[in-house]
Amino acid sequence: MNYDPANPLIVQGDRTVLVEVDNPKYAEARDALAPFAELEKSPEHIHTYRLSDLSLWNAAAAGLSADDMIVVLQKYSKFPVPMNLLTEINERVERYGRVKLVKHDDKLKLICADKPLLEELARQPKLRDYLGKRLDAKSFLIEPGHRGVLKQTLITIGYPAEDLAGYTEGSNLALKLREITRSGLPFTVRDYQRDAADIFYAGGDVRGGSGVIVLPCGAGKTIVGIVAMSLMQKSTLILTTSITAVKQWIREIVDRTDLTEKDVVEYSGEIKQIGPVTVATYQILTHRNDKKDEFPHFKIFDERDWGLIIYDEVHLLPAPVFRVTANIQARRRLGLTATLIREDGREGDVFSLIGPKKYDVPWRELESKGWIAEANCTEVRVALPDDARMEYAVSEWRHKYRIASENPAKEDMIERLMQQNEGKNILIIGQYLRQLRAVQKRFDIPLITGATDNQTREELYGKFRRGEIKKLILSKVGNFAIDLPDAHVLIQISGTFGSRQEEAQRLGRILRPKAHGEMAHFFTLVTRDTRELDFAHHRQMFLTEQGYSYSILDGADLLAEAVAS
Repeated sequence: MNYDPANPLIVQGDRTVLVEVDNPKYAEARDALAPFAELEKSPEHIHTYRLSDLSLWNAAAAGLSADDMIVVLQKYSKFPVPMNLLTEINERVERYGRVKLVKHDDKLKLICADKPLLEELARQPKLRDYLGKRLDAKSFLIEPGHRGVLKQTLITIGYPAEDLAGYTEGSNLALKLREITRSGLPFTVRDYQRDAADIFYAGGDVRGGSGVIVLPCGAGKTIVGIVAMSLMQKSTLILTTSITAVKQWIREIVDRTDLTEKDVVEYSGEIKQIGPVTVATYQILTHRNDKKDEFPHFKIFDERDWGLIIYDEVHLLPAPVFRVTANIQARRRLGLTATLIREDGREGDVFSLIGPKKYDVPWRELESKGWIAEANCTEVRVALPDDARMEYAVSEWRHKYRIASENPAKEDMIERLMQQNEGKNILIIGQYLRQLRAVQKRFDIPLITGATDNQTREELYGKFRRGEIKKLILSKVGNFAIDLPDAHVLIQISGTFGSRQEEAQRLGRILRPKAHGEMAHFFTLVTRDTRELDFAHHRQMFLTEQGYSYSILDGADLLAEAVAS
């Protein structure tokens, strides 16, 4: 094969891929590479991707073959792709599905056609306890209760199982999608939303029914869940991040289907109802009075014969919910998220227990079609005042990030950015309450924190949606599912260290399409020459993966413009 030195990729034998950002073919190559590689580093000129086991298996589960992946590497590589890597990609991708779980009377059966491999697996100490009676040279009997932990164990050993054991059907629930919503607007399911739901459901086949749909915030993940419900026609349990998100789900379902308020109910710290469609918070599920106690609200999983469980924002799924999910593998499970990145590194548990990635659309692709707003991302670098510089210099390492994040000079930048975007709906979001209260006091803008009661939150969100207030300050509550469709500008003044998932959530707050096709603006205020700058680069890796780039603006120049004008 002829390789072109003008290509943007350098493919290395250690499974890393270097990508030249300034190359004319960069965007094309990045989009082709992203479905089966993880971005590790994203400095200005050379980005580093890794072909991890999990990225290869997610791609395989979504339908990409090893040959498909190799063709991409060979097409865009400057130099010959190392032969050992070609062999390794084939071998790793082939591991997905070599071990299968199928139904066997009222139990399950683990099958592996490769007899030596099955013998090797059977001798694994981690796996032995979950293997039942030997049925023949190629299979073992498996207790249904071991289905989840068996899959978790197999992926840690390096042989992710293909689960073909099927599902309990669940109780029936007739529902239809409306053509005209209750609020009087036309309702049309977008092509990608329909495709995502269809691929998840797979016509009811055992190869469907469990998996994760990855779509940007603002692209209508809730609609994908509703369409999946309409395909299945079964009683559904929906788990989400907050009471605000619960109410949003209920509002959307009742507005877009023929179900009534009696059919769609809330199970939270405020209200505990069980109905044909029940929407619950992760917080109530993981609540217990003492760390030694069991989780009393886990009983919700057995309260009805659920045909579908939807995990909203699956990247935020609390660890205890993985445990109960391991025990309900016979229920169909749909995960919805803007990013598979988990800060706790439990992506493998999402793969094993919720299911592999089934559908993914690059953010920029949806942007180009007008389904989400075009976004301009800017990093504003701000200097520390002299007194704060001295405090930073003498502080312990663990305190430096917060000092940099709470840089009081950021307030002047907020004022300037609000002046530049006068008349637009602006969200200001940050990590530290002391900082947020200082901004609230200076600019007299409403503030929503975790301590804000739900009635007040809903009132403020409603006023913001209706344009009665133009500015709103949010703490970390703004990271999660909230419905703020008319936000044009987001000013991020501090964040959770290098959290890529948080960056995804925050950008998503402003990506709903705007009237007249207006652009969304995402500003991040970062203190120069501090730890905050290092963490900011890591956060921005998510946006790099999605095809966005940050422009850099000097805060001093921003203020100078204000003086000049």
